[in-house]
Amino acid sequence: MAAAQRIVIENCSIATVDADDTEYASGYLVLAGNRIEALGAGSAPQGLENVVRRIDATGHLATPGLVNTHHHFYQWLTRGLATDHNLFDWLVALYPVWARIDESMAYTAAQGSLAMMARGGVTTAMDHHYVFPRGTGDLSGAIIRAARETGVRFTLARGSMDRGESDGGLPPDFAVESLDDALAATEATVQEHHDPSFDAMTQVAVAPCSPFSVSTELMRDGAELARRLGVRLHTHGSETVEEEKFCHELFGMGPTDYFESTGWLGEDVWMAHCVHMNDSDIAAFARTGTGVAHCPSSNARLAAGIARVPDMLAAGVPVGLGVDGTASNESGELHTELRNALLINRLGAHREAALNARQALRLGTHGGARVLGRAAETGSLQAGKLADVVLWKLDTLAHASIADPVTALVFGAAAPVTASFVNGRQIVADGRLLTVDEDAIARSTRDEARRLAQLAARR
Repeated sequence: MAAAQRIVIENCSIATVDADDTEYASGYLVLAGNRIEALGAGSAPQGLENVVRRIDATGHLATPGLVNTHHHFYQWLTRGLATDHNLFDWLVALYPVWARIDESMAYTAAQGSLAMMARGGVTTAMDHHYVFPRGTGDLSGAIIRAARETGVRFTLARGSMDRGESDGGLPPDFAVESLDDALAATEATVQEHHDPSFDAMTQVAVAPCSPFSVSTELMRDGAELARRLGVRLHTHGSETVEEEKFCHELFGMGPTDYFESTGWLGEDVWMAHCVHMNDSDIAAFARTGTGVAHCPSSNARLAAGIARVPDMLAAGVPVGLGVDGTASNESGELHTELRNALLINRLGAHREAALNARQALRLGTHGGARVLGRAAETGSLQAGKLADVVLWKLDTLAHASIADPVTALVFGAAAPVTASFVNGRQIVADGRLLTVDEDAIARSTRDEARRLAQLAARR
């Protein structure tokens, strides 16, 4: 890396979130190009060449960038609606609105969702987009374009639904695809946009929506497609008691057994929510390496329940954190999920022993990278990994009297982000995005939300 331009960060606390949970009370990082070249305690090595910038990070904690493992960007345009509903009633209320989304709306909603996460320390994002009304343009391309402009590392989980109202599903028929169209469009998206390289900025997963909006054929054929193309698989699983009842009535088995029967358990699979899991379900996920996207705020918003995260972790299940769509988590910020995951899980059976601050931080960083299949590249601060790094300011009124910086970050108020680097490029400075105009995005999302509401009102 002798010729690479270097950024040196010094005088900060560092939580590496490596396998040993190595931490430095005062240390340094050297970023060379898009990689972490070196890190450790004390001052950076002398004599480094091509140092283009030195950052005195006194009063800050450096962590890996946060990794979001579940989201629905389009929902940015329907925040604050159906606020007192459970999942199924919420879906019934909102599907007719979502069915009116078009390319312009998808792009603008993605901008809003990405901007909110990025300014709060997310360096790797994902979007599970599964609403593709007919004749509404290139929605996947619009979402990927927004991610590229924002500057975050991104996984598009190309979703699909083929069970509309006439087949017993919840969405309007014109908002679902046929089996063949869904598979063909998903394959085309993978072929056009998926980058398998180490430092990829865009990857694609195969992601039929959920057991109650997708046929068994689409689930089974989707799994076969993903493995033929060498990409990951994502869906919703075991979110509510109603879903479990639905699976038993329709398939004669619970969600986990149904997923296994369709090829949907494995190290290349992660599922959102997984709230209602028994011991056998957790054992099946652990045995197969199936991952979980834990979405504590959304689960609480929709009264879905408390996922058994401590039991999953004890069994060896890969677990990351997710914002979920902002129609069920209006803040859209992942760094607040660190605190919410810790607090909500302490309301469960394990009480105060459920999670601690460092386990919560691991869920939001290395855990998420593992769930997305990118733990070799990001999710911890280690030499050779990608330069996805966040500096959290912890010397202000909100945190200064908390001695331990990781405790301050997780238990305290949402910490300001002084700097966020993705692939070695700074995308946030002093809490503001450097890559896009936040104020312009605020205006465009407001306008598109109004347009969507007007279209839905005419149905």
